[in-house]
Amino acid sequence: MTDLALRARRRTALLAAGIALAMIGLAYASVPLYRLFCQATGFGGTTGRAEASALPDAQALRALGGRTIKIRFDSNTAPGMTWKFQPRDREQTIAIGEKRLAFYRATSTAGTATTGRAIFNVSPDTAGQYFRKIECFCFTEQTLAAGETVEMPVTFFVDPAILDDPDARKIDEITLSYTFYPVDNPAPKPLSAAATKIENKG
Repeated sequence: MTDLALRARRRTALLAAGIALAMIGLAYASVPLYRLFCQATGFGGTTGRAEASALPDAQALRALGGRTIKIRFDSNTAPGMTWKFQPRDREQTIAIGEKRLAFYRATSTAGTATTGRAIFNVSPDTAGQYFRKIECFCFTEQTLAAGETVEMPVTFFVDPAILDDPDARKIDEITLSYTFYPVDNPAPKPLSAAATKIENKG
């Protein structure tokens, strides 16, 4: 094989390797972008954000006939997240359209201040667009001092429009799940007002 042919093969191999690496990088970058898209739209089992003004009034609630749905609360931490994280209650049964409040508790087991951010979704996926959050700790980064414990609230309701969706109206249980990920370079800001300090063991 001539030198020219060898150089051509090397160039082809290097080009193929570069394309493969670029595709891997794009795949990793697309994950957070996809999550942001889902959280903005309720697509893929993520929840949507709503204003308090979107809550149905008393007359609309009466028209629903007291239909209820069970909400389960799930918690996870990603590798490298040095927190204990769990819901205060594992489940609630609520009326559709009713505003409710739930709490999650996080405790830092690290020796220094650490920052995390929560990613969330609901299951089944078809319920994502109807599970509406008014206030949530997941909208901002959360920073805990060494040994600190906070309770973090989420205010939510299930949109009555779920009853008009033939694919979702038979759902009788929704699971709200959060996973906390470590933030390596947190923004310089104090602990979110959405989190209430419980104790500092340090």
